Amino acid sequence: MSDVSTDAVTLDLLREARETVRSSPLGVINTPMIPWCQTTLPLSVSCSIHIKLENMQKTGSFKIRGVANQFSRRPSGGHFVTMSAGNYGKSFAYASKHFGSKGKVVMPETAPESRAILVQEDNMTFLHSYDDLDLIAGHASLGMEVLEVVPEPDVVVVCCGGGGLLAGVAAAIKLSGCKKTRIYGVEPQGACTMYQSFVEKKPVWMETKSIASGLAPPSAGRLPFELCQLYVEQIVLVSDEEIKAAVSALYRAGLVVEPSGSAAFAALVNNKIPDLEGKNVVCILSGGNVGKDELANFLD
Repeated sequence: MSDVSTDAVTLDLLREARETVRSSPLGVINTPMIPWCQTTLPLSVSCSIHIKLENMQKTGSFKIRGVANQFSRRPSGGHFVTMSAGNYGKSFAYASKHFGSKGKVVMPETAPESRAILVQEDNMTFLHSYDDLDLIAGHASLGMEVLEVVPEPDVVVVCCGGGGLLAGVAAAIKLSGCKKTRIYGVEPQGACTMYQSFVEKKPVWMETKSIASGLAPPSAGRLPFELCQLYVEQIVLVSDEEIKAAVSALYRAGLVVEPSGSAAFAALVNNKIPDLEGKNVVCILSGGNVGKDELANFLD
C-alpha cells in the first residue's frame, strides 16, 4: 500500500467511514453486545464483561466492515484482486458480486507471483486485506458501536492477525476520547507477527502456523503496526490448545465461533489480561466461519 501516515487516521475520517458502513448496500449489521453474566460462560474474575458478537455479522465476520468502506471508495464495476484464503476473501467476493466488479482472490501459496501477473497483465487494482487505510477505517465502525453500549470501557480485548481490526478498533476508541481505556491485541503463539513487531519496533515477517489460520498472515501490516504502537497497550499470546478450549466453551454456551474469532475470549479465560478486577471489559468475538467437520475437532 502507499505510505499513508497515522496522521491520516482522524476521528472525522472514522466517523465518515462509520456512516458509510452503516448505510452500505452490503447490509452490514450493528451486531449485538451481550453481558457475560447473561451467558453460561465461565468467569474467574469479578468484573463486568460485554461480548461483541461479530460472529453474527454478514458473511460471518467483521471483514465486511472494511470491505464495505473499501469498495465505497473505488469505482463501481472496477477490476480488483486480493490475497486471502479466509474471511476477507469471502467478504471481497460478496462485495464484488454486489457491485458488479471483476474480482479475483489469490490464495496465499501462490499470491506474490500471481498477484503481480494480475495487476500487470489484467490491469487490476490490488486491495489489501489488512494494510489499507479505507479498510482500517471501516473496521473502526466496530469500535464506535462498542462505545454506543459501553461509553467508557476500562479494557477492550481484540484478536490480531495483520492488525487491521485491532488498529481500527483501537483508533476509534482512543480518538473518541477514551484515553484511559487499555486495549489488548491477542495473537496465537505460533503466529505472533504483531507481538514480534512490537519487540523489534518495526513490522516483521515470519513463518506462521496456528489452528487460527485467520490470525496467521506472514507479517504485520505497516499502518496497523504504527497505529497499534500509538493506541494498543500490549499484545498477548495464546496457545492453540487455549484457542481450541475457547471454541469448545463458546459452543457449549450456544455461540458458534471460529478459532480466530475465539482468541480474545481465550485470553480472558486464561488470565492473560492483567488488572481486570472490578473493571468494565469488552471482548470481541470476531467471526463464526467454521464448518461442521472443523468444529467437531474442537468439541469435548
